[in-house]
Amino acid sequence: MKIPKRIQPLVDDGLVDEVISQLMSGKEATVYIVRCGDEIRCAKVYKEAMKRSFKKAVQYQEGRKVRNSRRARAMEKGSKFGRDQQEAAWQNAEVDALYKLAAAGVRVPQPFGCYDGVLLMELVTDDEGDVAPRLNDVVMPAEHAIEDHRIVMQYIVRMLCAGVVHGDLSEFNVLVDDYGPVIIDLPQAVDASANNNAQRMFARDVDNMTAYYGQFAPELLSTKYAKEIWALYESGELTPDAELTGDFVESEEITDVSSIVDEIKAAFEEMQENQQRIKDAEECN
Repeated sequence: MKIPKRIQPLVDDGLVDEVISQLMSGKEATVYIVRCGDEIRCAKVYKEAMKRSFKKAVQYQEGRKVRNSRRARAMEKGSKFGRDQQEAAWQNAEVDALYKLAAAGVRVPQPFGCYDGVLLMELVTDDEGDVAPRLNDVVMPAEHAIEDHRIVMQYIVRMLCAGVVHGDLSEFNVLVDDYGPVIIDLPQAVDASANNNAQRMFARDVDNMTAYYGQFAPELLSTKYAKEIWALYESGELTPDAELTGDFVESEEITDVSSIVDEIKAAFEEMQENQQRIKDAEECN
């Protein structure tokens, strides 16, 4: 196929030998299947900020640290240089998260570097070499759903222990190969301790995954993993291999009315985002 403009520099530099086909186009990037020497990989081309439909990016960027003080000041002022640096930070966040999570024992695609807004990484395939399907395209028996849900909860725990919350985890951001779930799409990953929205995003991630697997194993729908895991995290008792029960005893303390209103608003926003996510996925198919 014709080489996309953003990938041409990688071809010129010998990093990519051939663009085979477009794999998918989403709200923040378009992914292509490419050949790099004898290896078949994927190239994720991030869309420019003005063309990206990922909403509320500011919430996700809160708490991200920039080591260079000049860059940090420029980003705060919103100058052209600052906007360019903000965009670079958004793109590099996924690479950083992939390396960090792989080291923490989470199955993610192996990254091979990010070059001017193009992320080269492993193409996740099955044993026959076909592209692994997204979780939303997979139907499974109850026992399979329970086992894969357990694995995903373990990955979520390991992510949190590494200080990372995915922030947009759903059946559309998980691949399934012959060895189980693989977590993908992490440019919006947030710092669990530095982002004020981290707990809400974490709960949404967990609830999204539980709801999907719960279609096949309804007993999962009554579990409270999000509250159990976050309580362990806040108390400093969460470990990468923590044994979870899915149970959580609610506090009997009087709840602040304003916090209830905030939760209702957040739930409504999450519903809208989920509807948009489904719409985006349908447009990609």
